[in-house]
Amino acid sequence: MSADRGDAASHDFLAGNRLSLLNSGGEYFPALIAQIDAAVHEVHLETYIFADDATGRLVAAALNRAAQRGVAVRVLVDGFGAREFAAGLGVELEAGGVEVMTYRPEVGNTRFRRHRLRRLHRKLSVFDGRVAFVGGINVIDDFDDGKAESARFDYAVRIEGPLVPRIHAAMRHVWRLVRWARLGRRPPPPAALPVVPAASGTTKAALLVRDNLRHRRDIENAYLAAIHSAREEIVISNAYFLPGRRFRNALLAAAKRGVSVKLLLQGRVEHVLQHYATQSLYDRMLAAGVRVFEYEKAFLHAKVAVIDGDWATVGSSNIDPFSLLLAREANVVVRDAEFAGQLRASLLTAIEGVAIEIRAEDQRSRSWLVRLASAAAYGLVRFMIGVTRYGGKQYAD
Repeated sequence: MSADRGDAASHDFLAGNRLSLLNSGGEYFPALIAQIDAAVHEVHLETYIFADDATGRLVAAALNRAAQRGVAVRVLVDGFGAREFAAGLGVELEAGGVEVMTYRPEVGNTRFRRHRLRRLHRKLSVFDGRVAFVGGINVIDDFDDGKAESARFDYAVRIEGPLVPRIHAAMRHVWRLVRWARLGRRPPPPAALPVVPAASGTTKAALLVRDNLRHRRDIENAYLAAIHSAREEIVISNAYFLPGRRFRNALLAAAKRGVSVKLLLQGRVEHVLQHYATQSLYDRMLAAGVRVFEYEKAFLHAKVAVIDGDWATVGSSNIDPFSLLLAREANVVVRDAEFAGQLRASLLTAIEGVAIEIRAEDQRSRSWLVRLASAAAYGLVRFMIGVTRYGGKQYAD
């Protein structure tokens, strides 16, 4: 395996953690609800989507149970992703004693303003300052059509150990910002964080966040550092894959120097514009030796990667302009061969078992209409990012 790769945020890695990989909602939601039910002092949950469906109601019921037994429960949702929440499940939670807030509520949403694209896309939770969950899974039913075989493809991580207080602090920071904006005055300082937990395992991990101030490029830079130093293999699975020029060039360079590069991407059409814009990148990727696979069994929602079998990331950040340039995101980066091997095995099972490989001849056989749609979609995304002035130059060819 590769030597230490000098990650952009290597000084933030903490040893002594125990991480458990959770594959899709079938593993994640039972673990989340069990942790809520076990909480004694505090539950802090942050999510982009909190749907009023069977899963959302199960999670909401657990949150209400915690509040009723005296646990301090705080829930923060995004004003676009969970725009129905405040008037629905949010009301029920507040009635039960849960403190609920909304990040950038949608008001007068018929007008386009740049700040509307700056969303809270993170999926984080912390329990009693000692257990945390980080990943890409929203609070929403796992199945798109009610069939078990169509479970949304996604991941989260359960964490114990010294990294938990950093996750807790990141959540409390955003909570205070939203509370300040909501009340119009600075809230009092929060209570002291719990004592840093003792080592719970042997895994070295770091929390990376993306915001629009000090951490604008942290997640992207960590990816780039790992890709630049890759020597054997890069496996990336991402729901919305539309990288900027630096990221594209890094992958192409890795493939050209002999690194095995595999991309597991969305095969079903969920967002038409992004779907066809992503396909516009395939020709160049395939020509450089990158292997591209589309997952069509269900909607793919993963935001994960494994590089050289000892570097892995799981989180909320897509590799597209909206995640890398606009939204608040959070990823855990892990330096551990066992954890990376588990995630890699899961990804390769999907690649080799159900995904469809896209080949150069497939691209050449596409109709001119599909080719035109792909080029137009990519051009429109570039235009939209240019209008926002949040980094459109990255998307120049």
